Amino acid sequence: MSLSSPIKLNNGVLMPRIHLGVYMTSGRETSQAVTHALEAGYRAVDSAEWYANEKEVGSAILKYLEKNADVKREDVWFTTKLKENRGYDETRKKIRESIRKSGMGYLDLYLLHSPYGGKGKRLECWRAVEDAVAEGEVRAGGVSNYGVKHLQELLDSKPKTVPAVNQIEVHPFNTRTDITSFCQKHGIIVEAYAPLARALRMKNPKVVQLSKKYGCTPAQLLVRWSLQHGYVPLPKSVSKDRIMANKDVEGFEIDEEGMKMLDGCDEYLVTDWDPTDCD
Repeated sequence: MSLSSPIKLNNGVLMPRIHLGVYMTSGRETSQAVTHALEAGYRAVDSAEWYANEKEVGSAILKYLEKNADVKREDVWFTTKLKENRGYDETRKKIRESIRKSGMGYLDLYLLHSPYGGKGKRLECWRAVEDAVAEGEVRAGGVSNYGVKHLQELLDSKPKTVPAVNQIEVHPFNTRTDITSFCQKHGIIVEAYAPLARALRMKNPKVVQLSKKYGCTPAQLLVRWSLQHGYVPLPKSVSKDRIMANKDVEGFEIDEEGMKMLDGCDEYLVTDWDPTDCD
C-alpha cells in the first residue's frame, strides 16, 4: 500500500488515500495549513459548508497551482459538505454556492454532513447529489455520520448511485465496526475523521508501546492503523511539522499483533458528536 497510489471509489473515480482535515480552522490559519499540506505532498483537503472555510481552502489550492505548473486542478481533491438536509432545491443551490465560494470549478467529493432532518429530507438531498454528479458539478457523492440504519434506508430506496464514501469518526478508541463492516460489504469507502482521536489518547500505554516499537510518533501510528484497515484518514493539524509527519507513514507497517492490540482499545470514545443513531 503506497500513499501515492489512489483508492478507487465505487464509481471508478480515483481518490487520494490521505486528506488534510481543516475542521475548526479559519482565515490565515486555514490557508497556511492547506499550503503546508500541498507542499508536503498532500493532494486532498476536506472542508465543509459548516466550517466556513471553503473560500480559504479553495484560494490556497489555486495559489499553489499558479506557482506549481506541474500540478493541475484535477490532481488536487477538494471535499466539502452540506450543512443541513433541507431538500432537493436547497441542496442543488448549496452545491453551486460551494463551487463559487471555493473557486474550484467543480467539487471532487460532496457529502451530506449528517443524517439529521428525517428520512424524507435525507433521500431528497441524496437525489440532489446524484443529479449534481450527473451534471458534472460533483465527481463523487457520499454521506457523513451515517449509521447502518441510514445507509440501509438509502440502499432500500433503490438510488441511482450508492454513496462512494461514508465519513465517520473512526480510530482505535472508537472502531465503529458495525458501520465500517457494512460499508465494506457494500463498496462504500470509509473516511476516518478525528483519526488521531483529537490527541486525547496519545499517552495511552498501548499507543506509547507500539510507537516505540515502530519508531514513529503516536499520531503516525494512528494514521497507519487507519490506512491498514483500508480507511481514508483525515488528520487535522495547522502545524507544518505535524502536517508533514502525519503523512510520513510508509516507513513501517503495524503487524497483526499490533493491529489486534489497537483494535482492542475500543471504548466508544466520541470526541465531537455522534448523529449515527438519529431518526
